[in-house]
Amino acid sequence: MTDRRLPFDSAVATGRGDDGTTGLLFGGERIRKDDLRTEAYGTLDEAVAALGLARAELAMKEQYGVLSPSFGGLAELILRLQRELFVAGAELATNPDARERQRDGETRVSGAMVESLDGVLREMEAAIELPHEFVVPGETRVSASLELARTTVRRAERRAVTLAAGDAAIADGHILPYLNRLADLLWILARVAEQAEARTATVARPARARSARSRTTIPGRSES
Repeated sequence: MTDRRLPFDSAVATGRGDDGTTGLLFGGERIRKDDLRTEAYGTLDEAVAALGLARAELAMKEQYGVLSPSFGGLAELILRLQRELFVAGAELATNPDARERQRDGETRVSGAMVESLDGVLREMEAAIELPHEFVVPGETRVSASLELARTTVRRAERRAVTLAAGDAAIADGHILPYLNRLADLLWILARVAEQAEARTATVARPARARSARSRTTIPGRSES
């Protein structure tokens, strides 16, 4: 067996994952790093990083004195969502045999977290002019980062749905509604970011741009 001891002291690296396995929250048997559970919470980690890009861009604007007041408390909201994704990640990373040790809002998504997202979604949607067509991300760096986070959350949602097919605790919990609602909210926040910088979303089908103005449906996203 290969010696996994590190030739140096590290507060981060242990060498235990050199064999392609990782540990779950609350202990138990180690699992492969390409396990479906690892893939699900790892994708949430990607979403947290993508949201960090948006928050960093807002911080840079503030540093250089060009942060529009129209952004309101967007940076604070993004930070809140990043922290909540750590809760969702903890739920997915929990050893199934230790579920009784989870705590709502800390290591398990709660119904209150979903309800709170609903409230934010309603508030933000009412504050902007919604596009009436599919849109192409990239009008601003902040909005593009939020769209990247949205698509990553959608991927995490798909992984969680697959995981839930064999895990009743995931299927019956609040994490699937939370991820679905969060992806919707991030689409809205991307529009908030565009309009805060007086930018208009670019529609995906320019030939239909004029007729789209008279439509009342909002496709916007491939999943909802």
